Amino acid sequence: MRIALAVDGSPASTRAARHVARLWKQLAGKRELTLLYVDELLLRAVETKLGKRGVERYRDENATFAFKGAKTVLARAKVDYSTLVVIDDPAAGIVKTVGVSKYDLLVMGSRGHGAFRNLVLGSVATKVLSSCKVPVTIVR
Repeated sequence: MRIALAVDGSPASTRAARHVARLWKQLAGKRELTLLYVDELLLRAVETKLGKRGVERYRDENATFAFKGAKTVLARAKVDYSTLVVIDDPAAGIVKTVGVSKYDLLVMGSRGHGAFRNLVLGSVATKVLSSCKVPVTIVR
């Protein structure tokens, strides 16, 4: 089973990692887990101001923050994983990546660090649920 765990460093994504760690122990056969972080696109003016190295450093720091909680949880549970960083709109990037790479399941937290929040689910989770062709587990 191929599982993508979408993370952003929020408490909800750490809870999603805990869910995956519990699920991992119940799964038999070949298993593959990918921690997926989608970093938002930057305005061209911001990229120009930061320069190539500045943008790389910015993206590295964002990814480090996004992966930190999930990596800690998965290391304690002795779950092997790979990481993947995509630069795109978060919802669109998650949907595209999971579809193109043919994952069997997407797991993500219910609310992240997005600027806008919906009443029940975060805006990214809502967009992913409405357009993802892969089964999605949302963890609260």
